[in-house]
Amino acid sequence: MQLPSPHPASPALTLPALPFYIGLAGPTAAGKTAAAMEIARRYPVEIISVDSALVYRGMDIGTAKPTAAEQACVVHHLIDIRDPLQAYSAAEFVRDASALIQSIHARGKLPLLVGGTMLYFKALAEGLNDMPPANAEVRELLAQEAAEKGWPALHALLAQVDPLTAARLAPADGQRIQRALEVYRISGLPLSHFHAAQAQGAQAHNSLLVSLEPADRAWLHARIAQRFDAMLEAGFLDEVQALRARGDLHADLPSMRCVGYRQAWEALDGQWPLRELRDKGVFATRQLAKRQITWLRSMEQRKVVACEQEDAVAQVLQQVQAALQQQPPLSA
Repeated sequence: MQLPSPHPASPALTLPALPFYIGLAGPTAAGKTAAAMEIARRYPVEIISVDSALVYRGMDIGTAKPTAAEQACVVHHLIDIRDPLQAYSAAEFVRDASALIQSIHARGKLPLLVGGTMLYFKALAEGLNDMPPANAEVRELLAQEAAEKGWPALHALLAQVDPLTAARLAPADGQRIQRALEVYRISGLPLSHFHAAQAQGAQAHNSLLVSLEPADRAWLHARIAQRFDAMLEAGFLDEVQALRARGDLHADLPSMRCVGYRQAWEALDGQWPLRELRDKGVFATRQLAKRQITWLRSMEQRKVVACEQEDAVAQVLQQVQAALQQQPPLSA
């Protein structure tokens, strides 16, 4: 991989007048880091990590964290900002990334958001809400009412307190009627209120989202296996043993539930033979990639590039160039 200059010369580019970010998403092992480095070689960017595992200090090998050389060549944000004992939420990411997008733009550079935590991408683009969580007691009472009166009767009740939600639900849609009435009874506010608040909270950012996705799943599976083997050779198990040796971490923490770390922790706990770590780790990573691709397919505005193609990076660069040419210039 050719690393960009530590101080890349600005290309013939007029920066957009409004805050604009480039998103580079894709499943694990799809080649996002290589594409990001090539973008950074051509454009004055700062990278914002969109990865719920890269936030943790001391978790380097198993997260495929950008190397020291890569981080020295391009400014990276939201890496090594939490101890593995701490949590980091999507709401915190939206807050931090939004502030970074503004400050990077103010410095005359382009924010480049790179990662595979699709919830973070979606939360940044669509906003978050403070909808109350499920309540087992309220749900049980609603289920009893439905058993006695039927879901159409509860739908009619919903229409009285939340006509907007009721209008889009079928009278027999018990699951969604139950959730809407549950929200109302817990909070005193209709479900439509929280949906409207979420829409208003969406970030008013102009953006391009390029997604590296495999047309051939076998290609990605082979890459996942190769990368996990390389992690093991680089000392991944030693890394997990060092984390365990701290004495204050446990398997139920969000950090230790990260793919690979969870399987290694279980193996070191003796839940199954250590010789099975490689196969279990590869399988778990493949399952992660499958979930990531499912998330990506719900993002209709993304520009898809087949990551196994030899010119995948060139195609990503073409998408970036085309999007930048369409932005109103800073001098306008």
